[in-house]
Amino acid sequence: MNVAEVAVAVVFGLLGIRSAIYWLRRPLDSDVRRDHLLYALFVASRVGLWFALMGLFLLFASVETQGRAFIDDAARFNWYYIVLAVPAGLQFISGFLLGRPPPTPPSAGDPDA
Repeated sequence: MNVAEVAVAVVFGLLGIRSAIYWLRRPLDSDVRRDHLLYALFVASRVGLWFALMGLFLLFASVETQGRAFIDDAARFNWYYIVLAVPAGLQFISGFLLGRPPPTPPSAGDPDA
């Protein structure tokens, strides 16, 4: 195992813990269930992205070869980039939807409906 990759993985793990503590302490001023669900998804995907990056560096640290052979040996972990893309996409979508007001159903007395 490469010490530098393990050190970077530890830093990403600590950033994941810090991110969880930071975002779970922030209050959400909304009574809408949709916002709470989106906020939980946002926090989980944000923290999960840090831990996924930690996992990527730990996977690369497990490859023992060096040089051009490293690329061939590390190619078996190409599927892991999907693991990185899922929390990144969920974080983007939930953050976007949190920034939009929830849709309001038209009321019976509303002339614009």
